[in-house]
Amino acid sequence: MISGAWRRWRSLRPSTRRAVWATVGIANARWPRRYNRVLQTPSFFWGWLDTELAFPILAVHSWRAWRSRNLTDAQGVVAASLSVVSAVGLASFIAEGVATDDQFAAALAPHLSAEDIAARPPSVRAGAWFPLLYGGRGRRVRTRDVVFTPEGSTHRRRLDVYEPTAPWDGVTRRPAIVQIHGGGWVIGDKREQGIPLLNHLAANGWVGFNVNYSLAPRSRAPQQLIDCKLALAYIKAHADEYGIDPDFVCVTGGSAGGHLAALMALTANDPAFQPGFTEVDTSVAAAVPFYGVYDLVDDEHLMIKGFRQMLIEPLLFDTKFTEDEISYRAYSPYSRIHADAPPMMVVHGSRDTLVPVEVARRFAAELARVSTSPVVYTELYGANHAFELFPSPRTVRTIEYVERFLDGVHRGVIK
Repeated sequence: MISGAWRRWRSLRPSTRRAVWATVGIANARWPRRYNRVLQTPSFFWGWLDTELAFPILAVHSWRAWRSRNLTDAQGVVAASLSVVSAVGLASFIAEGVATDDQFAAALAPHLSAEDIAARPPSVRAGAWFPLLYGGRGRRVRTRDVVFTPEGSTHRRRLDVYEPTAPWDGVTRRPAIVQIHGGGWVIGDKREQGIPLLNHLAANGWVGFNVNYSLAPRSRAPQQLIDCKLALAYIKAHADEYGIDPDFVCVTGGSAGGHLAALMALTANDPAFQPGFTEVDTSVAAAVPFYGVYDLVDDEHLMIKGFRQMLIEPLLFDTKFTEDEISYRAYSPYSRIHADAPPMMVVHGSRDTLVPVEVARRFAAELARVSTSPVVYTELYGANHAFELFPSPRTVRTIEYVERFLDGVHRGVIK
């Protein structure tokens, strides 16, 4: 039966097979398989590319469909019809990305005036459609691979520095931001993530620091958070060198980096995460976690079945949850929410395949209930996990509005 189906599939023209795959891809991107252990990861990667690279994919798909058009038989008509369906689907993803404007504007409306929201500085607009044209105007990487761990450390961790092209005037202190990469705590690198946002902020007078941290399972929790706090301590200690305000350093990151960014905001000066540097101020002025994992315990069972048992317990911790519940909760942002949390913008996609949007809704709602600082929750309709890695229409708009939020905090309008 399987061999017969395979023969029939192989007998189809290449153009027909491409049309079928394109249509299946559109369906997957719109209805991802987020709770299926076997299909979750491939569903994410396929849907992620179709959603965030919809414009170039649509251009290539349309060109190939036009070149191979054949309406002389039933197979050709079916292929043409499926091509139209997939083209409409890709166009809808582009429209959803453009609608990001409305979603961010609505989320920021209670905190910023209409004039402030509309005054967001433009990014490189070509990058919204063609990622390779995103040039990072107005910034430079001042230094790569700066070692921030103390001398004598058993491991050496590094960061990259993003600065405006305009030299520091030596007087006006510039705002700074720390970017923490994702990758499930086990993979990822500072060279891969957060680049569009750091470029954009540097173009608008910020100094950005993209940091690496110890990866699991070689390094167990809480070493990842300790490394991020060491990076923050280094940055504040070298504020004069970089011309930054040590009292205004923000933090951002996505996925595992969103988890760590939220923890950075919620565990300031906690001696449990600052071995050997408990006297250092590790508070941050604001945090913008993207599609973060906010509850490692997963009391509400919002993650895929077996999330804690298959990922968190064997890779991130040395002990099982039943043996050390306190440590698991101490490393979960949801359990660390308190009234003195800094201003926070929580960003999540409605079609996130790896971290369901319900995780962010729960975290943001509890944070808004408890914190005395502003909480801006922005749910981006149609966005998948890791959506801002590509300078897509959604990404370019997102980084502009994130800049508006951070600028509002910096000016004291959001406080």
